[in-house]
Amino acid sequence: MTSPLHPTLAAVTARIEQRSAVTRQAYLAVVAQAKKPGPYRGGMGCANAAHAYAAMPANDKLVLRQERQPNLGVITAYNDMLSAHQPYEHYPEKIRAAARAAGATAQVAGGVPAMCDGVTQGEDGMELSLFSRDVIALATAVGLSHNVFDAALFLGVCDKIVPGLLMGALQFGHLPAVFVPAGPMTSGLSNDDKAKVRQQYAQGLVSREVLLEAEQAAYHSAGTCTFYGTANSNQMLMEIMGLHLPGSSFVNPSTPLREALTVEAVKRAVALSQQADTGVGHQINAQVIVNGIVGLLATGGSTNHTLHIVAMARAAGLIVNWDDFAELSACVPLLARVYPNGSADVNHFQAAGGMGFLISQLLSAGLLHEDVHTLMGQGLHRYRVEPWLNQGVLAWREVPARSADDAVLRPVTQPFSADGGLRLLQGNLGRAVVKVSAVKPEHRRVRAPAVVVTDQKQLTALFKQGQLERDFIAVVRNQGPQANGMPELHRLTPSLSVLQDKGFHVALVTDGRMSGASGKVPAAIHLSPESVNGGLIGKVQDGDMITLDCDTQTLTLEVSEAELAARTAPTPDLSGNQHGTGRDLFALFRTNATLAEEGASPLFSPL
Repeated sequence: MTSPLHPTLAAVTARIEQRSAVTRQAYLAVVAQAKKPGPYRGGMGCANAAHAYAAMPANDKLVLRQERQPNLGVITAYNDMLSAHQPYEHYPEKIRAAARAAGATAQVAGGVPAMCDGVTQGEDGMELSLFSRDVIALATAVGLSHNVFDAALFLGVCDKIVPGLLMGALQFGHLPAVFVPAGPMTSGLSNDDKAKVRQQYAQGLVSREVLLEAEQAAYHSAGTCTFYGTANSNQMLMEIMGLHLPGSSFVNPSTPLREALTVEAVKRAVALSQQADTGVGHQINAQVIVNGIVGLLATGGSTNHTLHIVAMARAAGLIVNWDDFAELSACVPLLARVYPNGSADVNHFQAAGGMGFLISQLLSAGLLHEDVHTLMGQGLHRYRVEPWLNQGVLAWREVPARSADDAVLRPVTQPFSADGGLRLLQGNLGRAVVKVSAVKPEHRRVRAPAVVVTDQKQLTALFKQGQLERDFIAVVRNQGPQANGMPELHRLTPSLSVLQDKGFHVALVTDGRMSGASGKVPAAIHLSPESVNGGLIGKVQDGDMITLDCDTQTLTLEVSEAELAARTAPTPDLSGNQHGTGRDLFALFRTNATLAEEGASPLFSPL
């Protein structure tokens, strides 16, 4: 049963549509211009066609020459260093076989880079991480630019990869787009136990060998990491936006059900390519973007998506800002507790009812737009199901009416929290976002003096020297997209958590990112404007009193306007962030990046 649309969803959607009227119309005009009445290879020069199909098997060439059946393009982010992407190694051959069985053909149109934030955390390479999203969008466009495809399949899972793939796909909005997940690894060492060992290591209580053993027990096989960070938030997002098959996001790799879902994804791409107005540019509209934000809030998803959803929306001509997130968060209840917002992992979420139960509950409360186009056709009600194998044949069935585990997934009538746990902070320091779904109420207001650093390693060093045994707010500046590419500051989590556990009132304020693993310490992140863009964070000094209040949604530097006007922000030394590890190549990206609230992308003009 679907209830009437919640008035806040209706108001936010209408505002996005009004705000985006000019840009959306311009985008749809480009999509319409690219649309052709027949196969996209039709009328291509003979030499062009020969180049495009030279390496294909003879039977595939015959099908292509007839120009009757669809040709599918595959964009893959496969590499065997990322556990989440290793399962994609043999997907192309499976996709080609499934396409042939459906009377079509398929080709790998291109590969895109896929870096692992888990490997680069705290290392120089992390300064390329955010912009790798935009590189992926560019690489996707290069792959599809051959213009010989009637639909496209996208193989990607992790942090920047899925947003980049969708941003690239939307430049070919006339083509249907099917996102094909690979699934999470099975559960290993529990997230709570892993976090405990990390804190012990930060305090020098256990050796590096013990820490490494714990990490390897947690991240132990092929598949997505099982905590609910950006990678798994991506999978949730693609499903609730109708770009995955129903219930396919969290099925483990190399299982019969996963194999069947991959084959079915190819069949859907073939079918969509033969229908009118099924291009991804028409599918992704304001209603679908709002559904994505609702899913993020209802599951306590990654703060990185306050950047990525904005950038993906802009790729479709839609303008979204943090006011939209904040207003929706106030009315969307938190229905899931998955680490770092709880002790469970995504396999427990899936077992409790997964995406089908979540979508069913949100629809029942009028908290999703139902009348949207999906891979399965019109209407999000088609996603109130779960996949299963009925005597070896893929089928879908209604999800149970009750969660199998109320400690992990709850009905909308009994939420973990009445709001989505993502809040917009505003004050004289600027605008920032904070995720409070894992922050206990007693820690949501911190008034304390500032400890100012320009690198997370500086704060870690102070912690190890015992100089942070007190109340304070860590101010980590020069971490925005224009300064150094906005790396995640995930290494701050263990130190700050230890100090909070000791009874100190601590918080973080930064123009950088904290990641999808933002935890129990209140963190005002993505502060805009950033320090190198004239943000007031550049003038904060050690000892300045700051109030970070998640409940009143304020972020205030308690220094008089007269004194601030008299201060001169120190010129940041960014020389260490400009060279080596490929950073030289990204100078153009840093120079042209927009504000965090505008998506932190160099591909779009500032608003």
